[in-house]
Amino acid sequence: MRLHRLKVTAFGPFAEPQEIDFDALSGAGVFLLHGPTGAGKTSVLDAVCYGLYGSVPGPRQAPGTSLRSDHAAAGTPTEVTLELTAGGRRLEITRRPEQDRPKKRGTGTTRDKAQSALREHTGDGWQALSRSHQEIGEEVEQLLGMSREQFCQVVLLPQGEFARFLRADEAARGRLLGRLFDTRRFAAVETLLGDRRRAAEAKVRAGDEKVLATVQRLAQAAGDSADLRAWPVPNHQPGDPGLAEAVRAWAAVARCAARERYAVAEYALAAVEGRHAAARRAAEDARELDRLQRRHAETQRRRAALAEAAPERERVRVLLDRARRGALVAPALELRGAASAAHLAAAHAETAARTALPASFAEAGAEELAAEEQRLREDLGALGAARRIEQRSAGIGRERADLEREARAAEEQHQESAEWLERWEATRTGLQERLDAAQQAATLAEQLAGGLATARIRLNAARRRDEFAADAARAAAELLGAREESSALRERWLELKEARLRGIAAELAEALVAGEACTVCGSAEHPAPARPAPGHVDRAAEDAAHADYERAEDARAAVERRLAAVGEAEAEAAAAAGEAATEELLARTADLSSRHAAAHATAAGLHAARENLDRAEREYAARSADRLDAERRIAARASRREALDREQTALEAELALVRGDAPTVAARARTLEDRVRMVADAAVALRRAEAAAARLKEADGQLADAAFRAGFDTVDAAADAVLPEYQRTALQHRMDAWQAEEAMLADRLAETGAAQAAALPPAEPEAAEAYAARADAKLRTAGSAHDAARLRCAELDRLSRQAERELGALGPLREEYDRVARLAGLTAGTSADNERRMRLEAYVLAARLEQVAAAATVRLLRMSGGRYTLVHSDARASGRGRSGLGLHVVDSWTGSERDTATLSGGETFFASLALALGLADVVTDEAGGMRLDTLFIDEGFGSLDDQALDEVLDVLDSLRERDRSVGIVSHVADLRARVQTQLEIVKQRGGSVVRHRTAALTD
Repeated sequence: MRLHRLKVTAFGPFAEPQEIDFDALSGAGVFLLHGPTGAGKTSVLDAVCYGLYGSVPGPRQAPGTSLRSDHAAAGTPTEVTLELTAGGRRLEITRRPEQDRPKKRGTGTTRDKAQSALREHTGDGWQALSRSHQEIGEEVEQLLGMSREQFCQVVLLPQGEFARFLRADEAARGRLLGRLFDTRRFAAVETLLGDRRRAAEAKVRAGDEKVLATVQRLAQAAGDSADLRAWPVPNHQPGDPGLAEAVRAWAAVARCAARERYAVAEYALAAVEGRHAAARRAAEDARELDRLQRRHAETQRRRAALAEAAPERERVRVLLDRARRGALVAPALELRGAASAAHLAAAHAETAARTALPASFAEAGAEELAAEEQRLREDLGALGAARRIEQRSAGIGRERADLEREARAAEEQHQESAEWLERWEATRTGLQERLDAAQQAATLAEQLAGGLATARIRLNAARRRDEFAADAARAAAELLGAREESSALRERWLELKEARLRGIAAELAEALVAGEACTVCGSAEHPAPARPAPGHVDRAAEDAAHADYERAEDARAAVERRLAAVGEAEAEAAAAAGEAATEELLARTADLSSRHAAAHATAAGLHAARENLDRAEREYAARSADRLDAERRIAARASRREALDREQTALEAELALVRGDAPTVAARARTLEDRVRMVADAAVALRRAEAAAARLKEADGQLADAAFRAGFDTVDAAADAVLPEYQRTALQHRMDAWQAEEAMLADRLAETGAAQAAALPPAEPEAAEAYAARADAKLRTAGSAHDAARLRCAELDRLSRQAERELGALGPLREEYDRVARLAGLTAGTSADNERRMRLEAYVLAARLEQVAAAATVRLLRMSGGRYTLVHSDARASGRGRSGLGLHVVDSWTGSERDTATLSGGETFFASLALALGLADVVTDEAGGMRLDTLFIDEGFGSLDDQALDEVLDVLDSLRERDRSVGIVSHVADLRARVQTQLEIVKQRGGSVVRHRTAALTD
């Protein structure tokens, strides 16, 4: 890779465009990049890194840090253009960071996104390749073969960092080398093996815990039959290799003990079952003997009770015989009773009916009463026509009343309609006038509405115009004050910045630590550090002044934006309002509004006036029709009333003949109906009394005949013998019970077993039952023990098979864990087989460090006059420390090997520079042999004496043999006389500038 040209604009301290021709600088092989502190020497290297990778080196890429120059004009964009040759291709990379720029229209700023462009020079000139950040970044990394971090270490050699590398411990060296050589894949292998080891360990532990859980269940199933002294749980934990054999042995012992107990339980159960059967038979025999003895005693007792009841039994038999014969007479007795009751009721009814009759009919017979009833019914039938005449007469009266009401209503309607029609012409004329006035007002309101809307729009615009004018005046006054304040704060900030730059040496001296390298010159010795002058300005004061200035600028920009917006709004309002004043527009609008309101109020009654007129015309037609209808109805009602009067007179004459003494036909009919009902009831009562007397006589004859056939002497004797059904049933039940008892006693006395049992001694069933209950309890206990032993054996067999399956599945897992754990221990440096406790990544980095040390020794021997040699050390660290990344220096004058941390300031610079150049060579070879034709060395030369400086320059000059150019970044004054080609960074108030110089060499 060779740099040709770098152009920066508004980048870092460079406000104006600056161009650096690296081809001219590289002609001498070594060139010097110098300038005062803060001028921008490191910013040149930042621009190179930004042009290649789109970002600056890590420490300067802090969040919120802007790459834009504070000195650049607002309209000048920040841009970096880098032209280089890489992989045989001539490329040009242009980059712009994300930045603010003034708006093209109006005031204020807008933010542009970051931009990138890649071009390649061919035979036809420059051709565009890509504008994608990602594509350009991938193309650059592929051509250079290194990342940004590697480029910053290899091409932009940071001497201070390599000095720290020499003094660092092995962990810090490992982190730096890991970033340069990208050994993340080896660290990933360590992590992967560690994860696999933990995963395999977790699987083994899970399998062991599963087995131990099964063993716990085995112990629970075995109970007290297992030998707990050999139980594997207390002596083995998850992950123990001997757990499987212990589990198998213990399970076998538990199964054997359980089977022995099962056999003993079987023998015990058989013996208890025999004794239980004998006890159960003895208890059954005792219960049977006791039953027969009690049965025989009960039979004798019931036989004596039956003999004592013989007289009562004979009496009940006689009563039942008479009751059966009396039951034959009972129907005749019931019939005679019913006939007697019916005869008495009929006699009472006849007496009551005759009492209501007139005296002339008190002794009349049935035929006379029937004849009188027939005559009265004929008179009642003749009243039907008279009732209809009476109803018609009443209807005529109601009809005449209705006619009177209708006649009065028709006369009132006729009078009302006539009065309304007399007022019609005046009413119609008034309604028509109101309708015409409303139509004229509606036309005027439409004309005024258009003018009023335009007047209101202009009035509102005039009011806004006046308000915006006042706001513009206030904003202009505020802008003047903001500009004055911003200018004053900017002058204050620039004065403090210039004062701080004059005393920057004292500020840098405050950070010096005895024995540590200076960040400017790299020397570890600080003989005369600068001291702050009176009134020294520190960074905090400068930052505070700059923050005040930025806040003032933001306030000024906000006021400018507000003033522009107010001006645009004022112009729009003035165009809408016209030239008229606001007061004039207000008066015009008020006049139009009042006139429009009046016209609109009048026009609002147009619809109502039209509706009123239409409604009045409809009412006129209806009133005219009502008057004619009323006249016709009045004439018709008069004719109808005269006809009804004539009809009612004729009907009243006929009714006077029919009613007689009764006030109405209905009253006459009710009198006749009462007489008919009274005669008819008396006739019916007489006939019923005669029939009841005949039935009573017939029932007496049937009762006497029935008593004689049943064997009774008199009817009274037969009536006494009749018993109710429930008494006869009860007596029969007693007889049936005595007969059943007699038959049962005969059967029992015929039994031989009960008599034999009665001759034996009394039985003892309770004692025999108690003995059998004890035998039952022993049988249940033995059965439970037998079942428990059988279930225990089955459960132990099942759990043993389950444990065996789990142990079989655990074997491959344990083998996998042993293999992975051994590999993980080796790569992590924790295994006993790894004698030096080196991690895999450290082992790889140790090989790279050995290559770097060998490449650095070639230049260190020349710079130190053959005295020092860098060697890699993989000696084992003491204690728990890791080994593999040790770095020692061998002093050929003394023959001793010591740590690089013991080198002096100048020696440290030799070793650091040699290490940096060696590292550049190794990383270049690691990147596929990509040539690095341009290198930069940043600071560190201030710690060298003249002879050492000459030797270092000779080594750097020898790089030209490989067609390389080296840029030295330093502010050491002696280098300006020793390096002919120079690039000077000049610090100015308006921004730094770049100057190419060629100095004359001094002897």
